[in-house]
Amino acid sequence: MDNIIQFAAIGFAAQLVDGAIGMAYGLTASSILLSFGIHPIVTSASVHAAEVFTTAVSGFSHWRLGNVDRAIFKRLLIPGMIGGGLGAYVLSNIPGGVVKPVISAYLLVMALVILVKALRPRVTAPSSSHWQGPMAFVGAMLDAIGGGGWGPVVTSSMIGWGIAPRMAIGTSNAVEFFVTMIVTGTLLPNVEGEMWNIVLGLILGGVFAAPLAALLTKRLPVRLLMGMVGAIIMLISLNDLTRAWAAW
Repeated sequence: MDNIIQFAAIGFAAQLVDGAIGMAYGLTASSILLSFGIHPIVTSASVHAAEVFTTAVSGFSHWRLGNVDRAIFKRLLIPGMIGGGLGAYVLSNIPGGVVKPVISAYLLVMALVILVKALRPRVTAPSSSHWQGPMAFVGAMLDAIGGGGWGPVVTSSMIGWGIAPRMAIGTSNAVEFFVTMIVTGTLLPNVEGEMWNIVLGLILGGVFAAPLAALLTKRLPVRLLMGMVGAIIMLISLNDLTRAWAAW
């Protein structure tokens, strides 16, 4: 029971951040679980299994609050599901840490873009939407491999291109539900050992946090929200790059 309460606290904190700014659930939860010595495959499978439930609540909450763009949702859905399945397959055969420096460098650039845009009026989104499908594919694949990355890649990219933060966050959360189902289903056959106490704790904490996080997204000012997103991505990417450099 003590372990479940501990995992519930992790799930609550991770989902509160993710639901409010559209990212960092997987990165937060995975980094803590890995620090406990849990195997990367078990970590990713546990986080994504919990996200099936938390993203369902979060996505529904965002939809009810009008934070989901249906056109963007349709463009992200299929590529995201394919990328998630492929990433989960790769994780089962190749160490996920191999791609972390590349992810961190990309996120650092996106963080700078978002912070710059937070200091000036929001621009309109580009007329072409062809970039959204490939972005969802890459984001889902990296998310499955590294235990997190869908939000930082997909949500930050949409905000960086000028899509309103609350719409980018809400739509991203809604699509993420379907991505996590694919990732979880692909990873589960490769999991050895007990993981359901982890999943239960993450679910309990995340489900309680999801509606509150969606409400925060609705209420926070646009520029403040963008600044929070940029700052968090920058801190995460700088920390990962520092670790990669030290290991090198």
